[in-house]
Amino acid sequence: MEYRRLGKSGLKVSELSFGSWVTFHNQAGYDSAKDMMILAYEAGVNFFDNAEAYAEGQSEIIMGKALRDLGWTRDSYIVSSKVFWGGEKPTQRGLSRKHVRDACDAALKRLQLDYLDLYFCHRPDVDTPIEETVRAMHDLVSQGKILYWGTSEWSAQEIFEAHGIARQIGLTPPTMEQPEYNLFNRDKMEHDYLRAFSELGLGTTIWSPLASGLLTGKYNSEIPKDSRANLKGYEWLKNRFDSPEGQLKIQKTRALEALAKEAGLSLTHLSLLWCLHNPNVSTVILGASRKEQLVDNLAALKDRKNFDAGLADAIEGIVKNKPAAWPRY
Repeated sequence: MEYRRLGKSGLKVSELSFGSWVTFHNQAGYDSAKDMMILAYEAGVNFFDNAEAYAEGQSEIIMGKALRDLGWTRDSYIVSSKVFWGGEKPTQRGLSRKHVRDACDAALKRLQLDYLDLYFCHRPDVDTPIEETVRAMHDLVSQGKILYWGTSEWSAQEIFEAHGIARQIGLTPPTMEQPEYNLFNRDKMEHDYLRAFSELGLGTTIWSPLASGLLTGKYNSEIPKDSRANLKGYEWLKNRFDSPEGQLKIQKTRALEALAKEAGLSLTHLSLLWCLHNPNVSTVILGASRKEQLVDNLAALKDRKNFDAGLADAIEGIVKNKPAAWPRY
């Protein structure tokens, strides 16, 4: 395991980290979640990602109980939460000063922690002035409740606006962004954020490196019954795979799987190593519903020597090519 600076900050995060979205509570109970956290920690992972919205807070409760029971020293790991979707009432959603504060306190209680290392604005809030959110986050930093704050799926313009406000009135600017990044979702990381990387020193904690499981190859012939695409509430994911665009991606995934085999890699390892190949990626968040999946994901680092510039070029040739026609399931 190697460690990268979170943007221009002094915080070192493991290049692979472990997140609980979808899995904790929905697919993995307490014992399974704790076992996977142990596995990740012993492999060198030091960052564990969470959010108030994950399983309506149950994900944070499971992670908090595991952290308490495991007894790791607080200076040996990094924990995050995110604020935006805390409930159905108007005061339980968005990035108002009130919800930012209330959500942070609630997350600390669920996680059984005195402070959060990273705290993300889970989405931009069109109903709240960015200055209000910047002030609320700065207050949490000043109170010692969070160490660094950041954004998730914000536009480059919004990130620059937050930085500008912080500089103008002497507040703490955002340190990191958490965007989706994988072979099929690249625009923000490779285009929109380039100025933010060079001018602001923006760090990134990227999510969905395997495109919600698509880049494992498990959807190449059908949608498995036990996959997240068949979970209640994730019908949108199944519809995405069934769409013409989704079918095109599946066709490309088959070609990528053949390329990976030629390179002596699994498709999963190729996809994770491709994400790590981008120097603007601070950490790649892994998600797993079973210990075996996490073991395999972490093993990608052992195949690092098989990923080179030639392979990266071959990957581009497949991803950017559009077949004239493709078969459906």
